[in-house]
Amino acid sequence: MFLRHKKLELITPDQALPGRPLEMPVADTHTVLGTPLKGPWPAGFEVAVFGMGCFWGAERIFWQLPGVHSTSVGYAGGFTRNPTYEETCSGSTGHAEVVQVVYDPSQIKYEDLLKAFWENHDPTQGMRQGNDVGTQYRSAIYTTTDDQARIAQASLEAFQPVVTAARHGQITTEIRSLGTYYYAENYHQQYLSDAKNPYGYCNHGPNGMTCPVGVARTA
Repeated sequence: MFLRHKKLELITPDQALPGRPLEMPVADTHTVLGTPLKGPWPAGFEVAVFGMGCFWGAERIFWQLPGVHSTSVGYAGGFTRNPTYEETCSGSTGHAEVVQVVYDPSQIKYEDLLKAFWENHDPTQGMRQGNDVGTQYRSAIYTTTDDQARIAQASLEAFQPVVTAARHGQITTEIRSLGTYYYAENYHQQYLSDAKNPYGYCNHGPNGMTCPVGVARTA
């Protein structure tokens, strides 16, 4: 997913494309987990949303974690209704590429999701991630509860000294409440699964730093 358009400044609402009223059609079932791709979710389950660059590899990180019920990829943090991939890549929607993670908090804690997030990308790169450049690739945590907001901010503060010691600079991750999550096109969902593109492009993996929250580990 080497891109194309390389806008490095976020647009304002009046600059955004209008989008469309119809939601993006997606499959009913998660290709890997066999669970529903869209809600309603089981009682007591929670939703977390993360942006960490190209959403293909990011989604694969989370669907491998025990206690995760479902994942999907989409767009959030911007202004355009039901954007397309091409519109998002143009930088004219304000959205980031994100992963929606539905999880059972009795099986996995939000801190564990954050640990996987912090340890598998570089959160100091601003409007890019590796060779992928543009506002859609920014690092972001979009929270869905007050507890998530508190925990996410605390995790950033705990991780910054580790990042500083590793000489990676200041964390640029955006943390704010989730607005609307828009599903991406169906071909992007579980893109790196064995059934689709197991050897497809992915620039995610351990960054060599250990975040002092949670206990989750990814391969």
